Amino acid sequence: MAQGGGRITLQGIEAFVATAAQGSVSAAARSLGSSPSAISQQLSGLEAALGAPLLDRTTRPVSLTPAGQIFRRRAHLILAEAQAAREEVAARDLTALTDLRLGMIEDFDADVTPRLLSGMADEMRTCHFLLETGASHHLNAQLEARALDMVVAAETGPTPDWAEAHPVLREPFVAAVPKGALTQGCDPLTQLKALPLIQYTQRHFMGRQIAAHLARQNLTLAHRFELDSYHAILAMVAGGAGWTIMTPLGYLRGPRFHDQVEIIPLPFAPLSRTITLTARKGVLQDMPFRVATRLRPLIEDIVVAPATARMPWLAGGLAVL
Repeated sequence: MAQGGGRITLQGIEAFVATAAQGSVSAAARSLGSSPSAISQQLSGLEAALGAPLLDRTTRPVSLTPAGQIFRRRAHLILAEAQAAREEVAARDLTALTDLRLGMIEDFDADVTPRLLSGMADEMRTCHFLLETGASHHLNAQLEARALDMVVAAETGPTPDWAEAHPVLREPFVAAVPKGALTQGCDPLTQLKALPLIQYTQRHFMGRQIAAHLARQNLTLAHRFELDSYHAILAMVAGGAGWTIMTPLGYLRGPRFHDQVEIIPLPFAPLSRTITLTARKGVLQDMPFRVATRLRPLIEDIVVAPATARMPWLAGGLAVL
């Protein structure tokens, strides 16, 4: 690598790691709460300091140069050490933590998340909480890019080496059908094949997970709609436009449609997902474990108990872990 000039800064390294993870300067700027021009300046300064280009910004998404591939591993180590130093100095007692960036899956935003934050706020009286809700793949990417400290989201793959994971909920996928659309005693799959499938978007990990499962079952189902909103999907099912595959959490988010929509087990091989609290190893000491411990009884009271009371056949499949 050529000898560079200037100084290597943590801001420059953060900009590099975020851009490499997000695939664009603009996305990195959003994740770091900065502007694209500021991120570009940080990247240019870092490349000048190292004496080599790290990113090929002419490709979409942005790609790493050979030098960037070499530097990325070092960059993660540098940022991990810097974050550990910050936390050790500022939060030997984590009840005195001043900032916590938390990501929560959208499925929890109406009930579980507010109660979790209220309880944490009572214990951590000096902490400023930044909450981001969103799709699981987005939250996990934000954690990897260090834009969030801790996320509660569906697992989208194996736990990375740099992370610790605390599973909190397992839930099965179910079929949601218009009330009265299925005839008792007849094969439900045969009846569902006669109805359009309203798909959850494959732009999200859950949609791709469902599509892959259908492919494994050699099922080709007629569909015209691919949506990213539980409420829109449930509204269409309630209106008789078709049926869908979702999770109990998704169904519970649309209570006004419950009288018009029936939930049944998948009429083919089962599929489930796991909701997990994930954080970087060692950075927040035992806080991830403590938050997961606080979260599980909330999920039991708010999600599992009401759902299994309404649909007893979910017992065992929908369970706190």
